[in-house]
Amino acid sequence: MDKKPEFIWDVGTAYDFFISLDVLHHPDRYALRGNWAAGVRSRLPAKKRELLQTIVKANAVWPIPWLARLPVPHKDVSAVLNALAAIPASERLPEMTRCYLKPAQQELLHCVAARGTWDDADLETLRDIYKEIYRKENKKRKITDDDLRVQLRTWANPGEFGEGYLAALQTYYEVFFAEDEQRILPALQETMVQAQQLTAVLTLPELLEELSQGLQFDVADLNSARRVRMAPSFWTTPLSLFMRLDEATDEWIFLFGGRPVDVSLVPGEVVPELLHQTLKALADPTRLRILRYLSAEPLTPAELARRLRLRPPTVIHHLDALRVARLVQLRLGHDGRRYAARREAVKLACEMLDAYLYVKREA
Repeated sequence: MDKKPEFIWDVGTAYDFFISLDVLHHPDRYALRGNWAAGVRSRLPAKKRELLQTIVKANAVWPIPWLARLPVPHKDVSAVLNALAAIPASERLPEMTRCYLKPAQQELLHCVAARGTWDDADLETLRDIYKEIYRKENKKRKITDDDLRVQLRTWANPGEFGEGYLAALQTYYEVFFAEDEQRILPALQETMVQAQQLTAVLTLPELLEELSQGLQFDVADLNSARRVRMAPSFWTTPLSLFMRLDEATDEWIFLFGGRPVDVSLVPGEVVPELLHQTLKALADPTRLRILRYLSAEPLTPAELARRLRLRPPTVIHHLDALRVARLVQLRLGHDGRRYAARREAVKLACEMLDAYLYVKREA
C-alpha cells in the first residue's frame, strides 16, 4: 500500500467488557478452562445469567460496531453503561444493532418490533436472509433455527430486552468485571504504545500481521481502508477482528491482542498461558503432522484434509487450536484461507519452557 490510513487509537476496557461475555460463554473457542468460565458465570443471579447466555450464544446482539462509534472520550465500562442507560429502553436494541444489520434484516426485525409478535413466516424469511448474506460473503457459517427464534423473540419485545440487558450488564460489571478492569488496563495501555511505535515503520498489512500474531490480509482488501480504529483487547488475544464500520467514509476497526505473552487470562495462573496452549497443541500427533506439512508450504484446510485423509471439519478444528497457540499463520484472501507454520512461535515456546523450568531463584 502506497499510503497509510489515518489511525484512531481507541483504548478502553469497554471492548473487553463485551468481548469477555463471548469468551466466558464459548471457552473452548478461546482455549479457556471451562470450569473457570463457569465459575465466573455462576456469580450472576440465575435470571440475569440465563438472559446473557441466551443473548450471547444466539448472537442476538453484537455491540462492537455500536461501541466503536460511541462518542465518549474514554471508553471505560462505566461511561459506556451510562451511555446505554441514557437510551430509552425500547430503543437500545435498534441502536446497538443499527451499525451492522443488513437492510433486509433491519426491515424484517423492525416490522417484528412494530407488531410485537412473530410467526413461522418471519422465521423462514430470516433464515433465507442469513443464507443470502453468508452466500455473498462466501462464508460457510450456519445459524440454527433456535438462534433465529431468540432473535425474533428479542425483537418482538425490545423494551423488555432493553431493561433486562442493561440490568444484567450492570450486575456482571459489579460482581466480576470491575475488578478485572483494573488488572487489564495497564496491559492495554502498554500495547497501545507499542502499536503506535510500529505504525511508524510498518505498512498496514505488516502492522496487522504483527499485532494479530499471524493473520494476513489480501492487500487488495486493505486498499479501501482510509481510517482504521485501533483497539487492543486483553480477552481475545491472539484472535483479531478487522471489519468495516462505515462504507461512506471507509472507516474500519481492528481489534487486536492486548495481552502480554507472559500473562494469563485467568488471574493468578502460575503456568504462562501461552506456554500451556503451545504445549497442549503440540502434544497432539495430528497437529504435529499439520505443522510439518505447513513448514514446507502454505496449504488450505482442504489440501491438508486430503494429505491427512481426514474430514475438513476435523482439520479445521486442529487448525483453530494451532492458531490460538500462535503456531500458524493464517492468510485471508479471495481464494479462501491458507495456513503456514510460524517458526518463530515454536522458538518462543522453547524459550518460555526453558525460562519457566529453570528460572533462577534467590538463595
